[in-house]
Amino acid sequence: MRVVADTNVVVSGLLWRGPSRSILDAARAGTINFFTSAVLLSELEDVLGRDKFAKRIRGVGLTARGLALDYAALAMLVKPEPIQPTVLADPDDDFVIACALTAKAECIVSGDRHLRDLREHEGIQILSASECLSRISKPGALPTREERS
Repeated sequence: MRVVADTNVVVSGLLWRGPSRSILDAARAGTINFFTSAVLLSELEDVLGRDKFAKRIRGVGLTARGLALDYAALAMLVKPEPIQPTVLADPDDDFVIACALTAKAECIVSGDRHLRDLREHEGIQILSASECLSRISKPGALPTREERS
């Protein structure tokens, strides 16, 4: 399964246990394939560098940059083309959609309500971490883009 994870899911998965961590573990196991872009990686490093995460990151003995590089090694990098404005309430979400379109992803995993409210974009399902995890655990529950066509 081809997946683009929104930054909020990646941060949650890197720093805490739960569905987001399980999704990262699925990528490490080769069950799913993560895709990202330079913009999303930059956003990840910026978010991880916020003061509110500093104690947690020090607690795992890493740095914000180190965690971002670990994720970058897990995901395949794509170079998305700009898209027409789609998420008017949060234009940064368009970078996630553009990445998913370029990656030919089956889904976007996000906790962001602006993205989640779309539910789907051009055949790409937009799921919570729990929903994605449920689909991963049920083979065939998330059809490929080709099967949906």
